[in-house]
Amino acid sequence: MQLRDKIAVVLGASAEGGTGWAIAETLAREGAQVVIAARRLSQLQKLAQRIGGTAIQCDAAKPEDIAALAQAIADRHGSLDIAINSAAMSFIGFISDGDVADLQRSLDINYLAHVHFIRRMAAIMNDGGSITLISSSSAAQPVPSRFAYACAKAATDCLVRYAALEYGPRGIRVNSILPGPIKTEMAARVFAEPGAEAVFETAIPLGRIGSPKDFADTCVWLAKPGYITGVNLPVSGGLHLTRVPRPDEIPGGLGMSANKS
Repeated sequence: MQLRDKIAVVLGASAEGGTGWAIAETLAREGAQVVIAARRLSQLQKLAQRIGGTAIQCDAAKPEDIAALAQAIADRHGSLDIAINSAAMSFIGFISDGDVADLQRSLDINYLAHVHFIRRMAAIMNDGGSITLISSSSAAQPVPSRFAYACAKAATDCLVRYAALEYGPRGIRVNSILPGPIKTEMAARVFAEPGAEAVFETAIPLGRIGSPKDFADTCVWLAKPGYITGVNLPVSGGLHLTRVPRPDEIPGGLGMSANKS
């Protein structure tokens, strides 16, 4: 248990069985004291009881909420060792018809929230700590109709490199992981279509869709003492070596008929 007594925060952990939820559970099993945060407090409290952690309501799109989260951690624990932001929201649409409000909302949640998260968490973090952001494979492999989400995530990956330089002198490591296809609430619409999962499995060299545990294990590995910083790490079963199936190859077409997921 290399993380025994380390103080950790996971933002975006209210979806039961989702990536943030799995990350918090894995950190707790490794001995960390975990603070979990998201908009939905009722779900957070359920997870907090399960892992012996602390639940704090926080809307990732509101800088003042992230500042309040950092203050609450400092008041309760004094400092922080591990910070992971898995909060995200996917937007469906094309450049030609993108809604301005959706574009701003995507930036607020999928990019600017990471800026504020790094700034606030690093301010209360012990030297030698770790910050990990959840990006997306779509930042590097274009997926039609996901441009607003993917471009915000690409900005996040660039942010990681700048933050690694800025906070490196304090020994703080900053990285992102780029998940490939994953069975979560956000992707439920795609994989609910008969045959859709098989199409992705054929494209993935390891032959299966990722699970929240796959990404949780990677985040916890990055949180442990190490020599890696400024990295955008694909966690895709090898999909980054091939290509994402086109919408016309997938039953349901990646849920392109919906506005948001």
